[in-house]
Amino acid sequence: MDVGHRTNEAKAESDVKAVAGKKRNFNRAKIWQIGFFAANNTATNAYMFLMMNVAYFATGVVGLGTVIVSTVITGSRIFDGFTDPVIGMWIDKTNGKFGKFRPFMVGGYLLMTVVMLLLFFTNQLVPDAMKLPYFIGLYALYIIGYTFQTAVTKSGQSVITSDPEQRPIFSTFDISMTSIFFAGIGIYLANYLVPKYGGWNSEALFYEFALTFIVFSGILTTLAVIGIWSKDRPEFFGTGEVVKITFKDMWQILKGNRPLQMLVVAASTDKLGQQVATNSIVMVMLFGIVIGDYGLFGVLSGIMLIPNVIIAIFGTRIAAKFGTKQGYILATWASIAAFVGMFLLIVLGDPGAIAMDNWGFMTISFVTLYVVGNGVRTLSGGLVIPMIPDVTDYETYKSGRYAPGVMGTIFSFVDKMISSLAQTVIGFTLAYIGFEQIFPDVDTPYTSEILWVTMFLFIGILLFAWIASLIAMKFYDLDKEKMLMIQNELQDRKDEVLAKKEKAKENQ
Repeated sequence: MDVGHRTNEAKAESDVKAVAGKKRNFNRAKIWQIGFFAANNTATNAYMFLMMNVAYFATGVVGLGTVIVSTVITGSRIFDGFTDPVIGMWIDKTNGKFGKFRPFMVGGYLLMTVVMLLLFFTNQLVPDAMKLPYFIGLYALYIIGYTFQTAVTKSGQSVITSDPEQRPIFSTFDISMTSIFFAGIGIYLANYLVPKYGGWNSEALFYEFALTFIVFSGILTTLAVIGIWSKDRPEFFGTGEVVKITFKDMWQILKGNRPLQMLVVAASTDKLGQQVATNSIVMVMLFGIVIGDYGLFGVLSGIMLIPNVIIAIFGTRIAAKFGTKQGYILATWASIAAFVGMFLLIVLGDPGAIAMDNWGFMTISFVTLYVVGNGVRTLSGGLVIPMIPDVTDYETYKSGRYAPGVMGTIFSFVDKMISSLAQTVIGFTLAYIGFEQIFPDVDTPYTSEILWVTMFLFIGILLFAWIASLIAMKFYDLDKEKMLMIQNELQDRKDEVLAKKEKAKENQ
């Protein structure tokens, strides 16, 4: 099958534009189905954000050291490396009464919920000698549940819609919901939760934090299950022909799918930069120490909401018109420009002059760059997700293998691995300037060391990540025209499979 498909690919690529011009009746979704399914990503983002703050809980409440906690979070990825391919294969082999994807969405949510209740309500109560292994065990279970649900966000898109012009709509909803979520969580943390409990090192704070997010994530997971319900059927799986996927196939996919390799590079470096830059510890350092007003973080989170949604709508329309790849590249360049501007403003200017009651040059410039920068950064990260079903369909087109679960867990693994690496980068960087037992809080005095570390964590790593992503996109050839050609070919194969099935029924 590989040889035939390679020959077919070479022939088709000789005149991509002509082939792409033949539009077909692709598998399309209703807009509300795309919107509901996009809620799955926000549901897992809620749990991810809760766990992004687990370092405060583990050090300030449970009593574990900063370096120990950071190392444990990263070290757990060794276990993660074994679970991801297993879960990916499990998804690809599943096709039961409740479909391929829905069982993993519900199962992942329920498992993470149990972990959150045990972690935040019982970890501090166990004997001191058991606190660390108990924390490690619960974190491992969280990884499994998170993989279940996040893998579906990536893999499930391949059945929602196959139309290249419709796939970026997922990012419109995803980015809008993500923007609303992070705007809301910024206000919730900075203007309600942290002031209510007097800082992060509060047991009661995490009780309320965990329960609120459990309910929030549950509502979104329910919507996502409803969104994918009618599409979670075999006729929407690849070409409609079942091809068994083995672990050997997984290696062949990683080895032979160049767009997948390049997208992993872009997604992983972006994820590292974003996880570091948006970490609550970094936000405390930027707003609470460098600027001197942590409440400003909550105010700007609210201000960002409408601009982020506008940027998401405008950016995804560009992606729908010119291709997701081109939209991603433009968003990345815009992100670089905005964050370089913020760096120069803070380092060369007086960040202490940034205040909502002092609308001078510093405040206007910072607010503008921060709002626009976060908007295009969110757009850039959001446009990676609809590129995942593109590389999934490319693999089906090239080799005949429909492996959405494998593709989803590859990106899920990168997501979690980079998330934990981000915490390690923060932990070791802060330990280097003296914060070995407890992280900086809003009452930590300002120093030049904190300024430069904040700039490195908030801006520096992002810039390195975006440069790596732009280089990777040079070798990622799934533009809009190429995807139209691929979808036309896959539709032809699906029509052939359906015709054979109909003929077989007639002969019975």
